[in-house]
Amino acid sequence: MEANQGIYPVAKMCKVLGESVSSYYYWLKEPVSKRQQEHQELSLHVREVYEENKGCYGSPRVTVELQAKGFQVSRPRVARVMRKIGLKGIVRKKYRIQTTDSNHIYQVCENHMNRDFTAERLGEKWVSDLTYIKTGEGWIYLTAILDLANRKIVGWALSETMRAEDTSVAAFKMALKCHPINKPLLFHRSGDPVR
Repeated sequence: MEANQGIYPVAKMCKVLGESVSSYYYWLKEPVSKRQQEHQELSLHVREVYEENKGCYGSPRVTVELQAKGFQVSRPRVARVMRKIGLKGIVRKKYRIQTTDSNHIYQVCENHMNRDFTAERLGEKWVSDLTYIKTGEGWIYLTAILDLANRKIVGWALSETMRAEDTSVAAFKMALKCHPINKPLLFHRSGDPVR
């Protein structure tokens, strides 16, 4: 005799739904599949790692933590689980150092260099630029001055601040001390040329 659930026979309902009768009876004994159980367990562990880290970790870091705890799991799978249970890591903006202040009140000099970065003689044209370097104790700024005639550094300065007297002025003083100038010099500082 065929078992009935409600008013329709199981065999008829399974046929309509395109499922086998054996699948239905298996579902009655174990309503949650092994895959679903694994997914639920993984979801719990993902949520645990996520909450342990104050909701900051995204799928790459959660994956690393789970793998360290012995789980064999890939990052794409962790990403899918996180998406499904509504967890998102916090994306922190990278710290960006600003090396130019375009919002100043100073007069902007005319561009005498006009993108001509060639020089016939030493001490005719110098160019300068500033960059920043991350160290164990914070950021430092490096300013270098290059002579366009021989492409050699003629002056430089390291500084913990971006103040002109600590960067460009200090590098320029070093360049003048090591390479005295007695003819007109065109000095181009990154962004704004100065004569």
